[in-house]
Amino acid sequence: MAKPWATSGIDLHLEPTGGGVRRGLTDALREAVRTGRLAPGTRLPSSRALATDLGLARNTVADAYADLVAEGWLTARQGSGTRVSDRTVVPPAGAAGAVGAAPRPREPGRPTHNLAPGTPDLASFPRAEWLKAARRALATAPYQALDYGDPRGRVELRTALAEYLSRARGVRADPDRILVCAGISHGLRLLGAVLRARGARTVAVESYGLDVHWKLLAAAGLRTVPLPFDERGTDPRELTDQDAVLLTPAHQFPMGGTLHRDRRSAVVEWARRTGGLVVEDDYDGEFRYDRQPVGALQGLDPDHVVHAGTASKSLAPGLRLGWLVLPPGLMEEVLAAKGDIDTCGALDQLTLAEFLTSGAYDRHVRAARLRYRRRRDALVAELARRAPRVHATGIAAGLHVVLRLPPGTEQPALRAAAWQGLAIHGLHRYQHPDAVVERRDALVVGYGTPPDHAWSGALEALCAVLPE
Repeated sequence: MAKPWATSGIDLHLEPTGGGVRRGLTDALREAVRTGRLAPGTRLPSSRALATDLGLARNTVADAYADLVAEGWLTARQGSGTRVSDRTVVPPAGAAGAVGAAPRPREPGRPTHNLAPGTPDLASFPRAEWLKAARRALATAPYQALDYGDPRGRVELRTALAEYLSRARGVRADPDRILVCAGISHGLRLLGAVLRARGARTVAVESYGLDVHWKLLAAAGLRTVPLPFDERGTDPRELTDQDAVLLTPAHQFPMGGTLHRDRRSAVVEWARRTGGLVVEDDYDGEFRYDRQPVGALQGLDPDHVVHAGTASKSLAPGLRLGWLVLPPGLMEEVLAAKGDIDTCGALDQLTLAEFLTSGAYDRHVRAARLRYRRRRDALVAELARRAPRVHATGIAAGLHVVLRLPPGTEQPALRAAAWQGLAIHGLHRYQHPDAVVERRDALVVGYGTPPDHAWSGALEALCAVLPE
């Protein structure tokens, strides 16, 4: 019986059926080409190699190839071998696009301009420096680094993070208390599971924030309770018997303020008094322009504060690299929730470690900070010239700005933006459903999102939808 697999050159699965060996092989090859399993341009094994793999006579394979060349399914040229012809692939009955099959729903078009917050300028990712770091990391990595690894993450990255976070963010970090995770959402999922296993029921959150975070906590069985919000930002004075609190103290998302010094102290005092856990989301804390850096809240009390950080804003969210700096005694519970496996690729972790220790990360952040500041300044200047009734707030740091609008104009501005092909979010999108706050008409503009070549066009589109 002929074998169904060929492994010389390419792995090739064929099922010769009935009508003799030659006809069966010809039919199987034709069907593989017709249905697209063998893509146009694919080079097939030589007749000798395919015959050996399938356990057939070489002449049988050569004759099958010749038949299909004559029919136009394959091409054969001197020095180029036998390849699948360029031709339209007819999908099998019932497949998407086949005659009689239900048409696929049409995907909505991408916006012409994107000013949605939450993403950096991905076109400015430091590819060349990252590639250099990846080569150095791979060249020096021990072979054990390619094993399943420590569920806390690679020690090289945890060590580099401990040094960087201590130096740049004022975090009191030790490599043994750092856990590498796949971004803030992954970290929150782990912490939510730990809190629920401890018997927790409620987590205090900010009146404005990301609904994905609230949903992650809800999925863990925790109820989120919004704290009051005023001109000085989130007010922690109503913290009572909640089991934990989630804050963005360095640069509140989306309102853009910094948690006041007195309120930072109040949060820590609450945690000490009640044993509650403070989760600090260090949202874009590295990007500040008109003020001195604000140290991490964790530095005030590392025994009660989890510092959560990520490379998503400084580098790219697609890296899926984040970290938790955990209080003493919490690591084992988080590891149990994680499942005792390292969920992040070892090579990416080693590359980021090399990127940090070589100084390339600092250089990239400084360059990005300058570029984003120029964008912010251009935005503020254009608003003053073309939309004087619109006020920009939360502009001292970060990658986004809140544009306060005249009452009743948020929804018309969003409709105009959709008509213009401008992706932008209204402030109401980020309000907790249970929050009791004053109604604010505003837009949340992510000025870090567009690539450099698209920034001026995006700014022009924004000004066109704002009330004058």
